[in-house]
Amino acid sequence: SYDRGSTFNVFVGKGQLIAGMDKALVGMCVNERRFVKIPPQLAYGSEGVPGVIPPNSELHFDVLLIDLWNSEDEVQVQTYFKPEKCSRTVQVSDFIRYHYNGTFLDGTLFDSSHNRMRTYDTYVGIGWLIPGMDQGLLGMCVGEKRIITIPPFLAYGEEGDGKEIPGQASLVFDVVLLDLHNPKDGITIENQQVPESCERRSQTGDFLRYHYNGTLLDGTLFDSSYSRNRTYDTYVGKGYVIAGMDEGLLGVCTGEKRRIIIPPHLGYGEEGRGKIPGSAVLVFDIHVVDFHNPSDSVSITVNYKPPNCTVLSKKGDYLKYHYNASLLDGTLLDSTHSLGKTYNIVLGSGQVVVGMDMGLQDMCVGERRTVVIPPHLGYGEDGVEGEVPGSAVLVFDIELVELVSGLPEGYMFVWNGEVSPNLFEEIDKNRDGEVLLEEFSEYIRAQVDSGKGKLAPGFDFEKIVKNMFTNQDRDGNGKVTAEEFKLKDQEAKEEHDEL
Repeated sequence: SYDRGSTFNVFVGKGQLIAGMDKALVGMCVNERRFVKIPPQLAYGSEGVPGVIPPNSELHFDVLLIDLWNSEDEVQVQTYFKPEKCSRTVQVSDFIRYHYNGTFLDGTLFDSSHNRMRTYDTYVGIGWLIPGMDQGLLGMCVGEKRIITIPPFLAYGEEGDGKEIPGQASLVFDVVLLDLHNPKDGITIENQQVPESCERRSQTGDFLRYHYNGTLLDGTLFDSSYSRNRTYDTYVGKGYVIAGMDEGLLGVCTGEKRRIIIPPHLGYGEEGRGKIPGSAVLVFDIHVVDFHNPSDSVSITVNYKPPNCTVLSKKGDYLKYHYNASLLDGTLLDSTHSLGKTYNIVLGSGQVVVGMDMGLQDMCVGERRTVVIPPHLGYGEDGVEGEVPGSAVLVFDIELVELVSGLPEGYMFVWNGEVSPNLFEEIDKNRDGEVLLEEFSEYIRAQVDSGKGKLAPGFDFEKIVKNMFTNQDRDGNGKVTAEEFKLKDQEAKEEHDEL
């Protein structure tokens, strides 16, 4: 048979062999080797085989059993590893990805997906596989390992496959299941941790920041936002992410952790991408850090308001306040308490982000409030490098410590009493008909010190005075004459008369 390059294939005990061989093969195991001596009366007798075996010849056979099966055999399945958790098993019409080593009964390897470094991907139970494999894969869990032994009539039969597999060969497949889904599957959501307090859940059009670990069903990690040390930031429900993630991120709370299992038709499909193979089921373990909507405004919650709360903060007021600044997940960003001093601003002057200007309005001294600021009213998409992440919602716990009323809008200096009719002459002490910046500055300081005048609080004195002087120095020559000099209410009246 070695000379012919093919095994001898025969049913035993059915008269297809000489009597001695029929008897000698009984009880053999695969890979067993026997030396068989058969007397003429159990071989070809007194006639022999003309031209080949002389009459009355004793025959000697060196036999190696390669394969063995019975027409009543069925597929044999031996599971040698099964995961503790198995939420789903292979059913008819499922699509699976698996690795295998294919051998004959004698252990000879004829094929291996491991050698090709890619899984075998197929539907089960609909005729895409040999019948024995269609049967043997049913009921498997992801991660399960099986030995599937298939008789030839449930494999490639009498003809073989015309390549590696000879006719009448039993096949042994060592299989590990990596992936499993059905084309009818939707996403699966497993809630792992939901905050006790959840005032709002994400909706279509919201902008989310979240961390994730992305794995395949067998646990192979393909991506992680944690490894990049920054959240993944995206709109939800608008096609910015794969369809399964778009759906899976709806209805989450800030701080929630959930697992989203996405079939390939809602993920990266048959082609896959990068480290994600084609037709792969994806598992995302996500942690929602924060979310907001571009239409959101500042949210203000008053935690304490003093009984006597009549003077409320307004634009132009000089405020001193304490704050703790954090992200929505509770991460502390900054605190005036740790610095031991208040934060001081002129309200509405652009010294803080727009959301804080809004959050400090109509507040009285001693009041405490929580101000939640969406990123478009905070530090935007860029954030502050090393301090505030991009697109972050900010939470400020504020206590107003002091309030100094500001001046009417548009004024940097006002008189507390009547204005002298000889104001220019009072400023022009040397009576030369011209006022220099030094004279102007000295006079304004004297009025403020005596209580006759008031500067806008919270601004640098020199800058305010220089600005006032420049407004009076209409020809820009560094000197103010009596003709140039006008009070603000006079300027407004003249403009009105012109109209």
